[in-house]
Amino acid sequence: MSNEPMSDLTSDDKLWAALSYVFAPLVGIIALLMEDKKNRPFIKFHAVQSIVASIAFIIVATIVSVVTLGFGGLCVPLLWLVFLYWAYQAYQGQDVKIPMVSDFIRNQGWAK
Repeated sequence: MSNEPMSDLTSDDKLWAALSYVFAPLVGIIALLMEDKKNRPFIKFHAVQSIVASIAFIIVATIVSVVTLGFGGLCVPLLWLVFLYWAYQAYQGQDVKIPMVSDFIRNQGWAK
């Protein structure tokens, strides 16, 4: 996928992809449970990526909070803003490239 919007995307594809980041990981899981959504490559990629990214950030935030005696929890609003930026990119029909996460899910064969 490139950074340019894909031509065969519907507004439904873009909306589900964006909501996967805004309400991660819940909407991503719901999208993967719906047959018509998980068969759409754009939705599936963003759903899987949002799930993996949110789980990774939950783990990292927990470790940082424990190490910093709770002050690491202050980074959670910043991370949510990053997820909102990714949602905006997905809604524009662009490929969201998250370092390590994007390559990981492609190498695992979870998404194209």
